[in-house]
Amino acid sequence: MSIIKRAIWRFLPDAEKRSILKKQGLVIGTGCEILNGWNFGSEPYLVSIGNNVRITSGVSITTHDGGVWVLRHLYPELSDIDRFGRVAIGDNCHIGMDAIIMPGVTIGRNCIVGAQSVVTHDVPDNTVVAGVPARPIGTVGTYREKHEGEFVNTKHMSFEEKRRFCERIYPNSSEFE
Repeated sequence: MSIIKRAIWRFLPDAEKRSILKKQGLVIGTGCEILNGWNFGSEPYLVSIGNNVRITSGVSITTHDGGVWVLRHLYPELSDIDRFGRVAIGDNCHIGMDAIIMPGVTIGRNCIVGAQSVVTHDVPDNTVVAGVPARPIGTVGTYREKHEGEFVNTKHMSFEEKRRFCERIYPNSSEFE
């Protein structure tokens, strides 16, 4: 992509970018939330995203192996090679901020990928992964059990209602004041 095209792409609204990528073959299910700053790679037709998936800001989905660059220049008989892999994300998943999903990875249903994780292998259904490289750290059930006492019912609240609630429940510490 040329510098001019990259600059134009950067300033397009996300909805318009998604529309273009869908025309190029990206599959996105219903009820998805895809926040800003994402990158679905140069082969969006190799990416499929299930229903009710949340992809947070800064997530990169890679469908090709850039390492072949070295081989192309080292071995003349490989001067025209590429290496690709499909990426599939199952229904009802959350992909944390700045996560990277590598080529050939399938993320099962009901999974959580931690922020800044690098997913290099398939993730089974109902699994929480985190780290570099991402490794299983629990199940969705254990995540619920571990944090159940911290859950608050604020999804229905307006911004101001949620702010008042959070400031009351999580008071500002004067430790740094």
